[in-house]
Amino acid sequence: PTEVKAAVSGSGRANKAQVGTMVARLLRLDAPPKPADAADALALAICHLWRGPAQERLQAAVARQAATR
Repeated sequence: PTEVKAAVSGSGRANKAQVGTMVARLLRLDAPPKPADAADALALAICHLWRGPAQERLQAAVARQAATR
C-alpha cells in the first residue's frame, strides 16, 4: 500500500482523500472516484502500469490515439 500511495501521491503516508484526488488528476477526472476503494484500485493499476513492462505498450497506445485526432 505505501508503494502505491507514494507512486501516485508522492507520499507513502497519503490518506484516502489524497490518493483519490491524485487519481482524479492523473486520469483527468472531474472528481475523485467513489467509493474510495475504486480510487485505491485505480491507483494500484496506475502504479502497475508505471512500474511494469506495460509502460511501453501504454505509450504506444497513447501515441496511436494522438495520431488519430
